[in-house]
Amino acid sequence: MFGLGFPEIVVILVILFVLFGAKRIPEIGAGLGKTVKELRKIRDERKEEKETSKGLVSELKKEVEEIPGLKEVKELKETANKIRNIKNLLK
Repeated sequence: MFGLGFPEIVVILVILFVLFGAKRIPEIGAGLGKTVKELRKIRDERKEEKETSKGLVSELKKEVEEIPGLKEVKELKETANKIRNIKNLLK
């Protein structure tokens, strides 16, 4: 467990009992449990948002590709770039 042996864990528990007392330890544990639960919830929500945004981006790309005349414009742009490259080579 985190590279700690049994003696180290016992020392930590004894220090916790001395600092907080036996009555406060369960409260602290419950608070830590709630914190871990909230962190996992936030992580899962962000993961879902990321997956949703990836789906939206792919849908937008498909829609953009379906724009009439877009392929022709891309081909014209590529041809113009080729002509520029040839013109620059001839200089």
